[in-house]
Amino acid sequence: MTELTLGVTLAVLAAGLLHAGWNALLKSCVGGDPILDTAVVVAGSSLWGLVVLPFTGVPALAAWPYIAASSLIHFGYYITLAQAYRTGDLSFAYPLMRGTAPLLVAVLGSIFLRELPGLPMLLGILLISLGIVSIAFLHRHKHPPSAAYWAFANASLIAVYTLVDGSGARASGNPLAYVAWLIFLEGIPFVVWVVAKRGRPALSYLRASTRNALIGGGCSLAAYGIVLWAMTRAPIAAVAALRETSVLFAALIGSLWLKEGFSWRRAAGAASVVAGIAALKLG
Repeated sequence: MTELTLGVTLAVLAAGLLHAGWNALLKSCVGGDPILDTAVVVAGSSLWGLVVLPFTGVPALAAWPYIAASSLIHFGYYITLAQAYRTGDLSFAYPLMRGTAPLLVAVLGSIFLRELPGLPMLLGILLISLGIVSIAFLHRHKHPPSAAYWAFANASLIAVYTLVDGSGARASGNPLAYVAWLIFLEGIPFVVWVVAKRGRPALSYLRASTRNALIGGGCSLAAYGIVLWAMTRAPIAAVAALRETSVLFAALIGSLWLKEGFSWRRAAGAASVVAGIAALKLG
């Protein structure tokens, strides 16, 4: 459970690519609303969770407190995510919260799970986080302080639910069953909240976005399922850092598909992430 093998590394990188893919899909939607688009993916992933439940079985009884806690934390995560996107640009808030989360996971994992990263692993996590966070500052215009506050609040919740879910997947005896039940259950309160806040327009938006819900939700479920499986076989902090390479993949997809360009600053961030991955393997 403590070795970051090549197979696990490649699997988590594939999960990062899946995560970046559905984010790019939503970003490419003309006139999209970040809150409603998030609800679309959450609704789709909950639906896919329901579909796969008969094939995954039921996690062990010991895992259910983790599922309950994670569901509550995820609701707070979606709320802070909404606030971060409301007060700041997606290109600023997203890498800032995803890049700082692995550092928090490493610190909290050392305290609560006694998973102390070695020097190479700690260096790898730091390089990956710095590379990802640097993408947030590609655009030099000022961002309101509230955007950073909400992004850091969101990063804290990402770190907490990562540790909870990593521990829950280990306790479940069946990480696929754990993620299927979690994704099915935790998405429902958020979708209901969005519909209650936005009313009929939200329902219309969800119905009109069925294709994105199915594709994005399926990718989201698959990506998190891979990540939780990996956390049963490798240190949680290392997997959490590798998972956030999704931001780098999103930048590459944005450059190649959405024609956003690839500046030297983005290239430097990418180089830092690659160096971090190499350091993780040395650990």
